[in-house]
This record gives sequence, C-alpha cells and structure tokens, in this order.
Amino acid sequence: MSLLEVDAINSFYGDSHILFDVSLRVEETECVALLGRNGAGKTTTLRSIMGVLTPASGTVRLDGKPIQGLPPYAIARMGMQLVVEERGIFGALTVEENLRLAALSAPSAWSLERIYAAFPRLGERRRSGGRTLSGGEQQMLAIARALIRDARIILLDEPFEGLAPLIVRDLVRVSRELVQQGRTIVVVEQNVVAALSFADRVYVLNNGHVVWQGTPDELHHDPVLMKTHLGV
Repeated sequence: MSLLEVDAINSFYGDSHILFDVSLRVEETECVALLGRNGAGKTTTLRSIMGVLTPASGTVRLDGKPIQGLPPYAIARMGMQLVVEERGIFGALTVEENLRLAALSAPSAWSLERIYAAFPRLGERRRSGGRTLSGGEQQMLAIARALIRDARIILLDEPFEGLAPLIVRDLVRVSRELVQQGRTIVVVEQNVVAALSFADRVYVLNNGHVVWQGTPDELHHDPVLMKTHLGV
C-alpha cells in the first residue's frame, strides 16, 4: 500500500473538465515530481489531492484511507500539507509568529529549535516581519510552517518560482535532506532541472492527462518527450 494513492480522478472548474482519469502513487519517504507545461493540470492535481477542489469522480487515499470530499483542514490533520505557490505568509506577523500560528492546531508540533536547525536563516530572522522577507526566505517559511505541523507528506506547488539560482540550490538541498529524514514530497515545478535533481520518480501531465511516468534518468534519456511536453 502506497502512502498516497490517486485513482482515476476527474476534476472540474465549473463546466471546464481539467483532469481526466489522473492516477498516481507516492511511496513513503520518496519525492515525486509532477511536470508539464503551463495549464497541464499540475496545480489542479495538488488542489484535488488536498481537498481544495473536490474531484467529481475517482478516489484519493492517504495511508489507505479515502480522503476525497474531506475539507482541507481534516486532510491536514491526517498528516498532509500543501505549500501553495503564493506562499500565504502573514506579512504583519513575524517569522516566529507565523510558525507559532501554524503549530497551534498540530497534533504533534515540532519545536522552534528544530525548525531553526533545518532553516538557520529563519532563526536569524525570527523577529522580522513576514513582508520584509525575500522571496527565498518566504519560501523557506512556507515550507517550515508545513514541517512544524509534523507533516508526513508535503505538497509543494512551484517552490522555486522567481527565485535566484543560489536560493533554488539551497531549497533543493533542504528538500533532499527532508526526504532523507523520512518526509515524503510531491513537487510541482516548472524548473525541470531543479525538480529532477532530487525527485525519485516523475509523472508528466499534458492537458489534464498523465502521459508518462518513470524515473528522472529515464526521462533524461527521452529527448523527444522532454521537448514535446516540457520544452527542454
């Protein structure tokens, strides 16, 4: 049994059919990348998994338990966290206040010391307001808020969008370390090179369909697929 199982989900925005029988699986302590061009359905897949959008049909199971139709807060309490592309930082609160707020309803919250050990930069800026953080620092904080809730599986939506290469490198390193420490990650990313550098397996989406799945090495050796669906 996989930690996360998505079986033939179909999702709509109004009358627009976005996902067509999308199926995927994620094993515990692995990183799975969802890749594809803009509009392929990657973010909609994450939103459907997290309960932000309820699939019209199909099933989503977390640790063997059906979760489709549950509200996001209930799914979060079961151990899954979605880090949205917009990051959702509270600009009027400090770094530490953002973290404490995230930890309030967590069944088993991490200590602040553990978070700062994973993200030393956040420790340095613990008293800084959210709106004063750089884009990279905001992304670190967004991931840290998921971690402080002791998430078993983290869904990352475009975590490297708009960030400088050095910041991307640091976030890739942190993501790799999290998987090594037993976390499970599903990442949606336009930066194909960065995503493939720490993913264990890959799903490629196109127009709401899963068109390919395999390992990063297999994808690298299929230049036609890379060019056709990823523009690389």
